[in-house]
Formats: sequence, structure tokens, C-alpha cells
Amino acid sequence: MTAVKTALVIGGGIAGPVTALALRKAGIEATVYEAYAITADGVGGQLTIAPNGLAALDVVGAGDAVRAIGLPMNRTIMTDGKGKRMGEFPGLTGLPPSRALWRPDLYRVLHDHALAQGVPIEYGKRLVGVEESPTGITARFADGTTATGDVLVGADGIRSTVRDLIDPAAPAPDHVPLLNFGAAADIAVPSVSDAAYFSFGKKAFLGYWSQPDGTTAWFGNVPHKEPMSIAQARQTPAAEWLKRLREIFADDVPGRELLQRTSVDQLVVLGSLEIMPKVPHWYRDRMVLVGDSVHAPSSSSGQGASLAMESAIQLARCLRDLPDVASAFAAYEGLRRERVEKVAWRASKTNNSKALGPVAIAMMGLMMPLAMKTFLNPEKTLGAEQRYRIDWQAPVTAGLSRPAGSRG
Repeated sequence: MTAVKTALVIGGGIAGPVTALALRKAGIEATVYEAYAITADGVGGQLTIAPNGLAALDVVGAGDAVRAIGLPMNRTIMTDGKGKRMGEFPGLTGLPPSRALWRPDLYRVLHDHALAQGVPIEYGKRLVGVEESPTGITARFADGTTATGDVLVGADGIRSTVRDLIDPAAPAPDHVPLLNFGAAADIAVPSVSDAAYFSFGKKAFLGYWSQPDGTTAWFGNVPHKEPMSIAQARQTPAAEWLKRLREIFADDVPGRELLQRTSVDQLVVLGSLEIMPKVPHWYRDRMVLVGDSVHAPSSSSGQGASLAMESAIQLARCLRDLPDVASAFAAYEGLRRERVEKVAWRASKTNNSKALGPVAIAMMGLMMPLAMKTFLNPEKTLGAEQRYRIDWQAPVTAGLSRPAGSRG
């Protein structure tokens, strides 16, 4: 076991509270430091927590709370822009369904659970620098305050400050040539309640699912070559974006209906999809990265949040079991790098399919029945991802890329 007793967790989004909970379970007192002055309630679009992510949350006691706010997705149905079904992907045999939910709801549940477990969360703490010593690390915040711990964990997202402190030459996020939008439309379109629908329209991609209140949650990916940050995208009024989206989906079913029944105040504008390329250095000295700060696959993966939760658990296990910080961080990277890079590679292929033209979509429809029996078989494409489980009780040993306790 390391001599680590305290940890500074930078970032209070999704990965931060889970990391702090896992570290606490490992016997390490962790405090979360969030850059923004207030909570992120009400901010964000939709996401999915896969079975492996739910299993990771079970380790820190948050699994049931997240299941309670998410809608079970037992299958995925693919259609073309005319509403014609191209194929159906069932959930994996023997696994519970993924949960579809809104990011603000997930944020609230994880923060409430962390606070209930005694995890301190401090707001208005924007990290600007660190000072390291042989015995600890001190974080310096923009408000002039400092905090000292044995290790510092960067859970500060895809534009991580901690990543830059670890390696000033670290790569920046790459943009995917797709703009991302989301909303809840005030209409129930024909659908089954336990399915996520992926519609490959004439000009853009639309995902949607029905909600118990009679509305339909949807997200759209619109081809756009140039990168556009959230801030840049939001310089255009939401009403203007909604007008453009209604034009883009005007010939699609059910895209036309969903956009017509979406109000301006419901539209979430998220800018370009972003991914992290391979990050050369996951840690340095007493600093280490988790979640999107080091492995952010495209949202097309359906695994971004789930992988972050896994990494939080594995980092805590390594710090719990190994004799020094360096060996713990090395073992953690060994456990995680190959897995997250495989998921990112799969997601990149999914991104490409969202910008197909009408001819390619028609060909996809013709090939889908055969593809689902061969190279698109759900077990082959998603089995290793979703069946992955972490055995919290199993000891971590140094020098192994997959120590006891990881399966899948």
C-alpha cells in the first residue's frame, strides 16, 4: 500500500466525484475542486451509461441511484431518413441494459451521492499551477488560495489544465467534423419504449428515444468541416440554429416532426464533437489524469462516461495496493490505455457513418442483415467493452498490464 493519504481531485463534473468516492473507498481522503463558482445543474445534453459503467458505479455505491434516473435501452434500431428499418441490435445476452439519461441528472445524482458520503466539494477553484515537493503537491487556484495533498488527480475534462501541467506538449483535442445538438421534443413519435433509434437522414444523423412523459429525447449530428467550440456555436442564437436544423431534417422521418415540436428554450447547442488523440503521458511525479482529460472517445462510442468511471475505480485500486506513487500510476496506465484506445478507434468508425450520403445509406440498408450476422454482430463489436468488470477486492500487482481484478 502507498503512503498516499490525501488527494486533490481537480474537476467537479462526472469523473471528479466518482474518483473521489473511489479514493475514499481505498482509504484516501479526497477533496474535489471545481473551477466554476456554482454547480452545473441544468447544463448538458444526453448520454448513455453502458453496463460496464453501471458496474463501476456499483463499486462506489452509486449504481442504483443512476439506474433510477435512466431509461433502460434494451436494443438499438437503425432506420434511414424515410423511417424504414435497416436493422436492430439487441442488448448483449446476460447483461443489464444501458441507461439513457440527461447529463444534468447524472451530475446531480453523483454530486448528491458524493456529498452524502462525506466528500468535500469546493467551488470557484480554477487551477492555475502546482508546486511539488518530495512529500506532496500544492495546487494554486485563481482566487489566490492553495491546497496540499499527497497526489493530484486531473478529472478536469477534455480541455484539461492538469494535462498541460503534466506535459506542456500534450496534444489538444481533435474535432470531429460533426456539430452536436440535443433537445426534448414535445411529441411522442412511433417507437418502442426500450429502444434507442439511430436515423441516418438525407443530410444528417438523428438519435432519439421516447420518454415516460410523452416527449422524445433527441440528439443530432450535422456535418460541419470547420471546428466550432461550444462558445462559438452559442454566439449564434438558438432560434437561428433551430431554423437551420428544421431545414436540414425537413425531408426526414421522424426528424421533421421532432424539430417542428422542439422549442428554442429546449435546444442544447454543443458545438463540434471532440475526441482526445493518444496522450503520451498519463502522469508525472504526483499528478495523474482520469476521464476525458486523458481518454475522451467521441460520444458516438456510448462509452465516454463509463470509461471515466472505470478509470476512477482502477486508479483507486492501484493507489491502494502498490508501494509507491510511481508504480501505482504506471500500473493504472497499464490497466487502462489499451482498453480506452480500442473504444476510441471503434467510435471513430461510427463517426464516419454519420456523414454518409443517400447512396451509401441505401447500400447500408441492403448490407445490414448480413453485417449483423458477421462483422457487426453485437457480441463481436461490443462484448469486450460492455462485459468488462472490475473486482474491487482483487489485489493489484506491479508490472502487469492487466492485473487480477479486470475482466472483459
